[in-house]
Amino acid sequence: MKAIVVDKCCKAEDLRVSEIPVPEIKPGWVLVKVHAAGLNHSEALLRIFEADNDYINTPIVPGIECVGEIANASDSQFQKGDKVIALMGGMGRSFNGSYAEYALLPESHVFKVDTNLDWISLAAVPETYFTAYGSLFECLYLTAEDTLLVRGATSTVGQAAIQLAKAVGAKVIAACRKEESFEKLKAIGADYCIIDNGQLSQQSLPLKPNKILELIGPKTLCDSLFTVTHPGYVCSTGVLGNVYSVAQFDPIKYIPNGVFLTGFYSNFPSYQSINGLFDLINEVQLKPLYAKVFTLDQIAEAHTLLEKGGAGGKIILKIDY
Repeated sequence: MKAIVVDKCCKAEDLRVSEIPVPEIKPGWVLVKVHAAGLNHSEALLRIFEADNDYINTPIVPGIECVGEIANASDSQFQKGDKVIALMGGMGRSFNGSYAEYALLPESHVFKVDTNLDWISLAAVPETYFTAYGSLFECLYLTAEDTLLVRGATSTVGQAAIQLAKAVGAKVIAACRKEESFEKLKAIGADYCIIDNGQLSQQSLPLKPNKILELIGPKTLCDSLFTVTHPGYVCSTGVLGNVYSVAQFDPIKYIPNGVFLTGFYSNFPSYQSINGLFDLINEVQLKPLYAKVFTLDQIAEAHTLLEKGGAGGKIILKIDY
């Protein structure tokens, strides 16, 4: 089969299509015929920084998510031909991932889905929309009565969160760094758009949010905690600010009375979450967002764009030949 294999840290232009054996089935695992895969920043980090470390099982096929159909169900609950998505659980790091025509994946992280989406649209969903869904509904308990502020709104998860929040009727404030992004954010559902200067707690906002999805991360977390109403909820999900911890964090000092801080970790998807996500997508006929589509042969170009940013949304890798 055709696959992208990384055996050491390298540049995007060094990526090439290789021929490797189709994986052999084993108990507890299923063989998925991969049709498409969403690209993620973590895969660029793997290639640039992590591949030379002992905890990465090189040579490795990258890719932490994919969509496709069951080619061999082994001893699982699946049937051959089932339409599935797969994500996380060590894909593309501990074992070969989705940059290949076939992927051997643990049954626990493969999910049969009820959807009429085409393969490319479906490939935009797994990691991005699951992260947004989990953050909004498992951590922030979002309802139609809420006012949500999405911090980092132009990111793939931010855009997905706006769509999902509007799907349940919530008011949405989108915070980003450039006014030129406002038109796009309003087109996907944002009620209000504001410039994020790093100090939203000091700004006059069009509405006071009672819930914040924090995608910038520790860099602006404390400010977010002082931006919500009392009571208020902040879910820290992303690290777009490239700061990974809050120095000398004092919970008593930095979490105001009546404000609740939570975080979403996407490594353990469940059928309950995946089914809830697709029920909502189907109910409102939500159209998943993506920006660019590349073929496996265009992997160097795709990873160059992934590394540099600027795609404006999800990048999809089309695997079908």
